[in-house]
Amino acid sequence: MMNENRKLEKLRESVSRAYTHAASVESARGGALALPKGGVTRLAGYSAEELRPLPQDAVSNAFGCGNPVAMSEIAEGETVLDLGCGAGIDLLLAAGKVGASGRVIGIDMTDAMIARARENIEHAGLSARAEVRRGLIEALPVESSSVDWVISNCVISLSPEKGKVFGEIERVLKHGGRMLVSDIVADDLPEWARASAELYSSCVSGVISEKEYVTGLEEAGLTDVKVLARLVYDASQLKSFVAEDLATLAGGLSCCGGVAPDIAIIEQGIGQLEGKIWSAKFYACKP
Repeated sequence: MMNENRKLEKLRESVSRAYTHAASVESARGGALALPKGGVTRLAGYSAEELRPLPQDAVSNAFGCGNPVAMSEIAEGETVLDLGCGAGIDLLLAAGKVGASGRVIGIDMTDAMIARARENIEHAGLSARAEVRRGLIEALPVESSSVDWVISNCVISLSPEKGKVFGEIERVLKHGGRMLVSDIVADDLPEWARASAELYSSCVSGVISEKEYVTGLEEAGLTDVKVLARLVYDASQLKSFVAEDLATLAGGLSCCGGVAPDIAIIEQGIGQLEGKIWSAKFYACKP
């Protein structure tokens, strides 16, 4: 048990280091990766109109695979919980929907991202309706049956204990509450991809299949589970966000005694992943 717990802890530490590094790199670039290159943010389905009023830092530090807020029916006065909120792009979009009478809570485990999200909330003038809490998505610092919506953007795929996350979503939702999550799923990944620590932090090697995702949500007690949309990545799209993400995350992955990833070797194998990885929007509700 101790060995298993340490393994889970090391995975979380690796992800946290990678995204701490990525936050510093992207902010230094002033968003050069996310917007002009059109990498993650454009593939994720955000429109220019949605992004224009947001603080540039929130957009620059977006590492998602979808836009869960756009397909949700978040209404004024509701409470929304954003799992793995990062620098706050989806949190801020949700805050615009809930209005002055609503509330948005972001959860993240990475101190650098929490600091950025809080700065972006203040910069956007939304401190009265949005907050960020430090915590794990497997053990949410949120009261049971207290939120109307749970959203998340390519974060649950990073969890080494996805069953616990699904259970926590069910716990915190009110009866009749709903979730809409954008995430990465995969089928038939080659063994080298499954074993890659670098691809884990890029939301690839640790993913489960779409069927397993749906089953996990149902086993947690959620109902009406469905996939609302899919985007199956071709080789060029995979290179656009996987290879570029790896270049950004690499410094964090190789710090603290780690070994720098051989990005060139990973890029050569990207073609083997074509058609096997896709982003999906999962919907479910709590009866």
